[in-house]
Amino acid sequence: MTEYDYEELGLVAGLEIHQQLDTATKLYCQCPTDRREPEEATRAFTRYLHPTKSELGEIDDAALEESRVDREFEYLAFDSTCLVEEDDEPPHHIDDEALDVTMQIAAMLDMSVVDQAHVMRKLVVDGSNTSGFQRTTLVGQDGQLQTSDGPVGVEDLLLEEESAGRVEETDDGVRYSLDRLGIPLVEIGTSPDISSPEQAREAAERIGMLLRSTGKVKRGLGTIRQDVNVSIADGARVEMKGVQSLDDIEDLVRLEVQRQVELLEIRDELQARDAHVGETQDVTATFEGTESGVIKGALDGGKVTAVPLYGFDGLVGHELQPDRRLGTEFSDHAKRHGAGGIFHTDELPAYGVTAEEVDALKEAVGAGDDDAVAIVAADTETAELAIEAVKERAETAIEGVPEETRGANDDATTRYLRPLPGAARMYPETDVPPVEPDPSEVEIPELLTERVERYQEEFGLGAGLAEQVAFGRRMPLFETAVAEGIDATLAAGTLESTTTELRRDDVAVENLTDDHLLGVLRLVDDGDLAKEGVVDVLTVLAENPGLTAEEAVEEAGLSGVDEAEVRAAVQEVVDRNEEQVEEQGMGAFSALMGEAMGALRGKADGEIVSSTLREEIQKRA
Repeated sequence: MTEYDYEELGLVAGLEIHQQLDTATKLYCQCPTDRREPEEATRAFTRYLHPTKSELGEIDDAALEESRVDREFEYLAFDSTCLVEEDDEPPHHIDDEALDVTMQIAAMLDMSVVDQAHVMRKLVVDGSNTSGFQRTTLVGQDGQLQTSDGPVGVEDLLLEEESAGRVEETDDGVRYSLDRLGIPLVEIGTSPDISSPEQAREAAERIGMLLRSTGKVKRGLGTIRQDVNVSIADGARVEMKGVQSLDDIEDLVRLEVQRQVELLEIRDELQARDAHVGETQDVTATFEGTESGVIKGALDGGKVTAVPLYGFDGLVGHELQPDRRLGTEFSDHAKRHGAGGIFHTDELPAYGVTAEEVDALKEAVGAGDDDAVAIVAADTETAELAIEAVKERAETAIEGVPEETRGANDDATTRYLRPLPGAARMYPETDVPPVEPDPSEVEIPELLTERVERYQEEFGLGAGLAEQVAFGRRMPLFETAVAEGIDATLAAGTLESTTTELRRDDVAVENLTDDHLLGVLRLVDDGDLAKEGVVDVLTVLAENPGLTAEEAVEEAGLSGVDEAEVRAAVQEVVDRNEEQVEEQGMGAFSALMGEAMGALRGKADGEIVSSTLREEIQKRA
């Protein structure tokens, strides 16, 4: 991956962090915030969305483009789904718990909380909300967070309702699940103060740490999303949405810089060639009798459309990001209108298209050796809409880098989604009255970084284990355990190290509840279970989650043994290795200890076994 001088390029980046809150109920109704499986849905209904004008009579560009795509949106409803979620009843008041957590976050980011919070409607163009808009409320402004490369401003803190969960694409549109719709969500937007990929990741990590410090955010895949805004001096602002992993942020910034640099090089070359884009044309006749499977399939009731790209030869195939070219950008726009993609002459002949057909295509549209041609083969309506989209994107290539919203791919490259939304997508919500937040009684929680230090000082945990526990999902359970007097090292090791080892061994750790884990820790603390038996008992509980910890001990055959049974087992091991003991004395301890523990199968504490074994060896040495 190319490394650039980001200061010289004028890199400017900002973050938008979206984090689900772990509250008892949703933001505007009393429905639970638990996620459900699509198979649990009890019914479904469909909706179609249409663009509407704002109060100023404007239509948002993103909504207008979406309206050109005829799609049906299906929503899966559950036994817990209410009329608010279906948009058949007005929303209720803002959830108090969600507002309190949001004010906590504002305090940690040194933000000023607004005197009065007004709910706004933000137009949604992808069908992910049954109402066609998302409700969002500004709560805090003008904050700051520190990074090793300097401070990063935090412009705004918003409290929003989460969108519906995308289940799958259907033949007619998209299927969504309503279990996620309405979960409280905070959006944190930074100022464009980030000047390097590394600083972007550090800022995101810092925000994530602050959010988790509240103890009131959901954890797991999809509960936090990072959007990254990137531009360079001669480029344009591009918003990359749906970044799931912090590990991807650095690569996403680097690859977006690379994409914009390459697009600017293409612009300069196109302008030097005096390039321009011709009119779209029907070239179906050129491909009569073609052996190309893709085109032949489309010609059954469809057509082939083309756009001549004068002066584009060799540039449509120019790589912008790994395995993504200018032609891929054209294809992204065509796909938005239902096409499978495009063919272009920089990559032809190929895919069953012959050299003779390429020559005939160029002749049909009046293209020469210095020119390129892009084609779309699809049903008539799709082919016409898709080739127009390709034409528009090609015209933009002559101008430079377009402002747009892009989706993050798994390999840290990005794909076109839609134009950047504008102010026309926002208008006031009339069904929810404004609220007056009172931050005076908000307490700033202990930061996770501070908690790590406390665990080291108070409980003597090592730095690594202390960080694992503090940042882990079971931190509240650890706090409960040590408050009961359970040994901190035992609790931390069990909740983090032991469960990690079990997961690596394909044990269904997700079946272990807090009651299971706390029950096992209590048994060890009370002397009813040896520490060495914890793994076996947790394995039984994971396989049989209906059991209690006590029942799992019985199931595992690890009911405690008394001192006499321990001594008898140890004596048997020593007798069996009498010659080794006579020759080596205490030097035989390590080997015999393992054998003794194996004989007792975790039924006795290792310290007791160790003490007993030393006594028996000394007797015979």
